[in-house]
Amino acid sequence: MSQFSINLLFVGASFALYIGIAIWARAGSTKEFYVAGGGVHPVMNGMATAADWMSAASFISMAGLIAAGGYANSTFLMGWTGGYVLLAMLLAPYLRKFGKFTVPDFIGDRFYSPAARLVAVACLIIASVTYVIGQMTGAGVAFSRFLEVSNDAGLMIAAIVVFLYAVLGGMKGITYTQVAQYVVLIIAYTIPAVFISLQLTDTFIPAIGLFSEHSESGIPLLQKLDEVVRELGFRDYTADVDNKLNMVLFTLSLMIGTAGLPHVIIRFFTVPKVADARWSAGWALVFIALLYLTAPAVASMARLNLLTTIYPEGPTAEAIAYEERPDWIQTWETTGLIQFEDKNQDGRIQFYNESPAFAETATERGWKGNELKVNNDILVLANPEIANLPSWVIGLIAAGGLAAALSTAAGLLLAISSAVSHDLIKGSINPNISDKHELLAARISMAVAIIVATYLGLNPPGFAAQVVALAFGIAAASIFPALMMGIFSKRINSKGAIAGMLAGLLSTVIYIFLFLGWFFIPGTASFANTPDNWLFGISPLSFGAIGAIINFAVAFSVSSMTEAPPKAIQDLVESVRYPKGAGDAIDH
Repeated sequence: MSQFSINLLFVGASFALYIGIAIWARAGSTKEFYVAGGGVHPVMNGMATAADWMSAASFISMAGLIAAGGYANSTFLMGWTGGYVLLAMLLAPYLRKFGKFTVPDFIGDRFYSPAARLVAVACLIIASVTYVIGQMTGAGVAFSRFLEVSNDAGLMIAAIVVFLYAVLGGMKGITYTQVAQYVVLIIAYTIPAVFISLQLTDTFIPAIGLFSEHSESGIPLLQKLDEVVRELGFRDYTADVDNKLNMVLFTLSLMIGTAGLPHVIIRFFTVPKVADARWSAGWALVFIALLYLTAPAVASMARLNLLTTIYPEGPTAEAIAYEERPDWIQTWETTGLIQFEDKNQDGRIQFYNESPAFAETATERGWKGNELKVNNDILVLANPEIANLPSWVIGLIAAGGLAAALSTAAGLLLAISSAVSHDLIKGSINPNISDKHELLAARISMAVAIIVATYLGLNPPGFAAQVVALAFGIAAASIFPALMMGIFSKRINSKGAIAGMLAGLLSTVIYIFLFLGWFFIPGTASFANTPDNWLFGISPLSFGAIGAIINFAVAFSVSSMTEAPPKAIQDLVESVRYPKGAGDAIDH
């Protein structure tokens, strides 16, 4: 059976499962559409939450980022995992105790202001739309590679699949679909990692293999990797970072961005009781850890496998001849994600760091420039091929990568849908809308959101990293502080909350646009995106944490200068803060 047929079998079977579950779990009411009826078991919800969060960024991109940057990019692991600790400890049980369907629901009622609800809706939609573009684009790339279609065709297929199970099933269908997707993606991620760990270290647990001896050389794997990358002019894989402030702020931005992303928060409204919300967050951490503890090993081993493929006799010996390149390089070249240019016309692949510090060594070796460009996002998807694993493993990881992208896309689209139908239409425009018509509006708004996300995926407004950075920055700087102050401060009033959200949102967006281009339009950046130009050395990617600080400061300042919230609101905050023993959450 050909590799294409195997890929089609794995991907087709998984999609048939997802759509079958959506039909079985079709939502029949707004409560089932928004919160799956409020009766999801904590273990199931934890698994669905893990799938919701482990997007194409986690499954595909994170290991590629760590492979390229080494220790410096461990911030992604620490930030994304740490965000769930914040969710479990500071947000999940209290929001479930409040008992509303959505984040704008909470903000609108807690700050007793339709304006606060609308600002929250705007923040939620902007953050979710920017984030979902990356998921749809990632799904399109995976489809184009494994189903051998164009990138545009792959994205359209992804849109159709999401439409079928997300619009039909709502949160109820998405929840049980995401449980299946988690099973698919975690198996797809770990099985290749186990095979590769056994090949390189004779250890079947990848996380342990990372710190074991390299079988061929007899030295620790990370030491071997450091030696190889150093010989090719790259920074040591385990090297420390120079700018600790940036590392701390970026980690913090990812943490509070995680805790503030609406598609994750709404998952905790689906469980029956307050205690279940905390248990859900705990189980989500367990399920996420299975992938996140494996990711550093996958990254390190993929980087070593890539370099030893190019330099089979070691980095000081001759590189592989282009005509002798393995099949997997030829396959990925057709996607444009691997590109070769023979700059010195010797027929061999020179792959090294073109930095000036390495120029003298490169000249001595007869090199005239780096000849191979490898997109970091392909490393996880290409890993089984690089390691010559069986064809069924390649098919499995195809299904896993698509499951990761589509599960998060569905969660984000539901957050957008509920913001439009429940918070905007019912909350502000037509409070008397019937349950039937609200459900129809939810499905229509989700369909529109899919169309918009697909269009933006076909015509992205900027680089994926820029778009994702903006999504996290918005969530960290606007939504997270409002939730925290709404739960833990009785003194924050509507004026303070609105001013804080707007200040955090605008400061973060403007700072990012100054260095990355206004609305990501090429050539419109006001300053070069270099450390010399950054304010106090703070990268645009790290500014979400500063935006959150600005939000807190403005909200407290404005609230202290204006009237205190009504006593009923202060009593509400007091009651929300004591989830234990409080009984079931309040439903609509």
